[in-house]
Amino acid sequence: MAEDKTFDWLNPFASIDLNIDGRADGIKQWAIANRETIQPIKAFFDGMITRIEGTLQAIPPVIMLIVVVLIARQAAGRRVAIIVATCLVALGLLDPAAWSLAMTTLAIVISAVILCVVIGLPLGIIAGKSDRFEAALRPVLDTMQTIPAFVYLVPVVMLVGIGNVSGVIVTIVFALPPLVRLTSLGIRGVNPSVVEAAARAFGATPNQIMFKVELPLATPTILAGLNQTIMLSLSMVVIASMISVKGLGNEVLRAMGRLDAGKAIVGGLGIVILAVVLDRITQGLGRSGRERGHRHWWQAGPVGLAVRLIARRGPQSSHSEPQPGGTR
Repeated sequence: MAEDKTFDWLNPFASIDLNIDGRADGIKQWAIANRETIQPIKAFFDGMITRIEGTLQAIPPVIMLIVVVLIARQAAGRRVAIIVATCLVALGLLDPAAWSLAMTTLAIVISAVILCVVIGLPLGIIAGKSDRFEAALRPVLDTMQTIPAFVYLVPVVMLVGIGNVSGVIVTIVFALPPLVRLTSLGIRGVNPSVVEAAARAFGATPNQIMFKVELPLATPTILAGLNQTIMLSLSMVVIASMISVKGLGNEVLRAMGRLDAGKAIVGGLGIVILAVVLDRITQGLGRSGRERGHRHWWQAGPVGLAVRLIARRGPQSSHSEPQPGGTR
């Protein structure tokens, strides 16, 4: 029979037991009982990850390298394109399996970032327009950013099981807050006098003001949030590998278990290279119009070159057509 503890005013916490760990078992039982409810969501996530990974793995490495370099050239300029090309060549030379593992990791990151945008962008817009909603959302975002990732690994695994889907869900919880916060900050940072002069004075509707004035002006801040979301997603790769998420993070985890420094360096460098590539491209997307020379994005880079070539061929083809009734 356990002895009754006397209450000590100098150490009151030793004699108070709220039985939180016992109540947490009820959460575990609820998760087990409702696992079937989450299966449609799991199937949707799994299908998206599988399709993205299958597409990335099906593209030959050289073609994939050229495509990513062209995207970097379009988004951030010639210098960043050279950096990205160098990084991707180095990634392929790290190990014969490094490229395939990197594509798996990239598929998981892309899936998580797409879902973060789908969830976070509307939440950020609403938070930017409503003080009450922003005040209610702030403690939730604070909790998501400060709670250790290992804490919510357990309930996610209980609900979904191990695998890539659990890794994506954990990554969303960890990487979503910056996008929501910076989207709200960007909307709130739009000068009201600019909105008044550019839209309301001409009778624009609230939707027109949002999509044609406020969102374009807030785009650099929103893209900064997207950049942070991508970086946080990559930082979760190794932690998520503990629940059987494939890719470079799993390679690092296995190398740690075998004390294989070579494999750990390969996996770690692969993650760093992916981070550099994605960071430079997203930073380039956030460049202002002044930094682009007051040109639209499609007026420069490979797309601009293609547009100019098409425009140049148009008049030539019209001049080369034979005129009706002319001589042959």
